Amino acid sequence: MTSEADTRANFIDPALAAAGWSAGQIRREYHFTDGRKLAGNQRGSRCFVDYLLHAHNRHLAIIEAKKRNAHPTEGLQQAQAYAAKLRVRFIYATNGERIYAFDMEEGRGDYVSGYPSPQQLLARCADNTTHLAETLRAIPFHLEAGFAPRYYQELAVHAATDAIGNGEQRLLLTLATGTGKTFIAFQIVHKLFQARWNRQQPGSRRPRILFLADRNILADQAINTFNPYEKDLVKIDGDEIRRRNGVAPTNAHLFFAIYQAIAERENIGGYYKEYPADFFDLIIIDECHRGAANNEGSWRAILEHFAPAVHLGLTATPKRTDNIDTYNYFGQPAYEYSLKDGINDGFLTPYRVKRIRTNLDELVLTADDEILKGESTQDLYDTNDFDNKIIADQRTELVAQAILANINPLEKTIVFCTNQNHALTMRDMINKHKTLADPRYCVRVTSDEGKPGRDLLERFQDNDRDIPTILTSSQMLTTGVDARNVRNIVLDRAIGSMVEFKQIVGRGTRIFDGKDYFTIVDFRGATNRFYDEDWDGDPVAVDTPPVADVNEPPPPYEGDQGDDSGRHAGEGGAAEDDAPPEKLTVRLSAARELKVIDVEIRYIDENGRPLSAQQFVERLMLKLPGLFSSAEELRETWSDPDRREALLQKLAQTGFDAEQLATLRRMFAAEQSDLFDLLAFLAFEQPMETRRARAEATRANNAFFNQFEQQPARDFLYFVLNRYEETGVAELARDRMPGLIKMSGLGTTRDASRAFGGSPANVLAAFRGLQHALYQPHEMG
Repeated sequence: MTSEADTRANFIDPALAAAGWSAGQIRREYHFTDGRKLAGNQRGSRCFVDYLLHAHNRHLAIIEAKKRNAHPTEGLQQAQAYAAKLRVRFIYATNGERIYAFDMEEGRGDYVSGYPSPQQLLARCADNTTHLAETLRAIPFHLEAGFAPRYYQELAVHAATDAIGNGEQRLLLTLATGTGKTFIAFQIVHKLFQARWNRQQPGSRRPRILFLADRNILADQAINTFNPYEKDLVKIDGDEIRRRNGVAPTNAHLFFAIYQAIAERENIGGYYKEYPADFFDLIIIDECHRGAANNEGSWRAILEHFAPAVHLGLTATPKRTDNIDTYNYFGQPAYEYSLKDGINDGFLTPYRVKRIRTNLDELVLTADDEILKGESTQDLYDTNDFDNKIIADQRTELVAQAILANINPLEKTIVFCTNQNHALTMRDMINKHKTLADPRYCVRVTSDEGKPGRDLLERFQDNDRDIPTILTSSQMLTTGVDARNVRNIVLDRAIGSMVEFKQIVGRGTRIFDGKDYFTIVDFRGATNRFYDEDWDGDPVAVDTPPVADVNEPPPPYEGDQGDDSGRHAGEGGAAEDDAPPEKLTVRLSAARELKVIDVEIRYIDENGRPLSAQQFVERLMLKLPGLFSSAEELRETWSDPDRREALLQKLAQTGFDAEQLATLRRMFAAEQSDLFDLLAFLAFEQPMETRRARAEATRANNAFFNQFEQQPARDFLYFVLNRYEETGVAELARDRMPGLIKMSGLGTTRDASRAFGGSPANVLAAFRGLQHALYQPHEMG
């Protein structure tokens, strides 16, 4: 019987060579994802295709190979999914005897006699592209040694350069936070530089490019990415212009600026007007959905002034009703890559939710509560009212204590608060109840802190530092902060839009070694947005007018929710916290018992939706039949420490790690039972026993213990049973044996061998035999 490898070697490879494909145009077993992150530093399955045919930096076709006696199209559906991800138009499914060709663009296929040549596929795939677009594709990426772009980054760069090469003046790239938008922008710029593209006379000079951000930290991070061109870049700000005696810099090709620094402000003309309208060939607008200024006219005026340039928008936010103006201006994205894709591909970190409720989530003031400021205007206050309409520091203190109780002390954590004053109080309450002595354990980082705050943020971003560990903020950290080791995102404020919610979730998604997931700790119900049909699904189809004419002004900036815009001190604009009406401030009665009443852990499925307890159990029960077929098979597997460990790894790979299984035990009040009993109950309706009952029944098994002549041997096995009864099945792992021998007082491994007849193998055999006896059926008391 021939194998799939035989099909490749004996049929596909010779046929490709005969069709004119060279070795450099064929990628065999092309893996293009890393596999979803799982617990214990494990990974799910990686996506790969048997063959990827390419030429001129363009993916042309996928070949899906099957063994000779399989149907040729057996793997077609999976190949179609991979072709969609890789933007490949043609699929060839074959068993060596027959070849089925499928066209993704036309949605149909048929059997063919052979493979087309590279030239034939190129003619069909690139028939509408210009010479400039092909030239830009052919320019290699600028890569550090040993680094390669991810598949979606490569596709995004080519989509942008194709659009520029084809003469489009407005284009948009939509990629989830943490997927490398700035890296993509750099590669686009690099290709344009190498081609000496410009709008006036292509080939005559490098283009002049303006990179616009709305925060200094974002602009500075971008400058770091563009470091290979550091001698040809400049940042436009007041300091730079003062150094040049009031003259705006022009002697560079890469210009970086934040809107606030170059826009018009009260009594100050905008620096952007120092440049002719046609000075820049390309403007890159980072986080373009934000509009990037609190002044409605700023972003409109800048892009309107530089209307002749190509405008490239970067955003992490798919099209929604609350950012429709962005899509009206730029048009449909040239390329999209969602948060869901990034997590399932293994390039972003999965998350879970801890929804924490307190008995102050609804507050009715009584005569025993003291009003310190303002006056009460309503009978009932809910979570959205706190720190907006009513300030109760005791609630903030309760939340601070709950935060510390639900995170590990040295896990990097960002706490999003309602406003800057709330962030101050939260910082103080966390530091009041922390267990670590460092004075900078928890710090506030908002725009009010200026440079000292930015310095603290840089220390937080440094993965080699533990301090500061917790940051409190309101708006400043919602976008663009690259802190890879963030383990917790705490939400103690309402979130005004899906756009903002996605940005905040993105603070935790970056990959870091040993970070299997991050946790969203929610005190306000903000994570209910996960249940919204707009959450990370396909971009919503909103009825919109045709894409704006290139000379039409950009949309007005609509502003962000909250009062901390994230601008740094000295970047212009009015003070962020204008004096609001006096808020109601109360001191709650000492007679009130303030407490957390519920901590609900919600795990997230592969589509980004939280699972209810019932859904969680149902998913597990669907997976169990594929792992064992009978209660006896489960018992035999569980009785052997090596086979049990393999089963636990399979459970983790199907999405049920040790922590999730512990949650499942709590759901069924089975904390005192073995996980074996819970699995047997769920899969086969077997009655559950406690660990104590199992241990007592095994102690009573004289036939088992009497086979060991020496009392130290029997005492050791009784000790193992005691440890199992106290702490669970983890004590029965093979790698626990040396520690158990030492803890039992038996001595060294050599001493243990003497107790069991002189051989280390006898110790292991007794350890296994004890477990076999432990899991045997017996009469339940």
